[in-house]
Amino acid sequence: MKIQQNNYAFIDGQNVYKSALEIGWKLDTRKFRKYLSDKYGVTVAYYFIGYMEENTALYDMLKEHGYELIYKPTYRIGGTVKGNVDAELVLQAMIDYEVYDKAVIVTSDGDIACLAKYLLSQSKLLCVLGSSKKGCSHLLEQAATGYISYMDELQTKVQFIP
Repeated sequence: MKIQQNNYAFIDGQNVYKSALEIGWKLDTRKFRKYLSDKYGVTVAYYFIGYMEENTALYDMLKEHGYELIYKPTYRIGGTVKGNVDAELVLQAMIDYEVYDKAVIVTSDGDIACLAKYLLSQSKLLCVLGSSKKGCSHLLEQAATGYISYMDELQTKVQFIP
């Protein structure tokens, strides 16, 4: 009999999107959500993303695929749109700390290393999924030593679209 897990995923949406593009893939978010549930017992998958009104179809699709969206207001610097979600991701992980069994963090961003290190010290980190060995922050890799995998190794499991 399989033990019911109550693990939460904390996904840096922009980081995952950009990382997939860098390795030439487009992530199938429906299959990725199922993978998180099947492989890691994820019952809640937070997807942190910058909010832009013109992306409502994307947000609706992500919700339909089973993600709970946490929005960050965006702003422009020159021609670049910014919506850094690091603080929101860390805050939500701590708000829900007593509710979930273990956390799955999906990012390659070194700014999340402090969260990974703390959760690991409290036996609350299940794993970190970084984009690729080449693209992952060394700070995050050090903080999650022994608990990190890379999404480019999952192509056949979540069927990234080349």
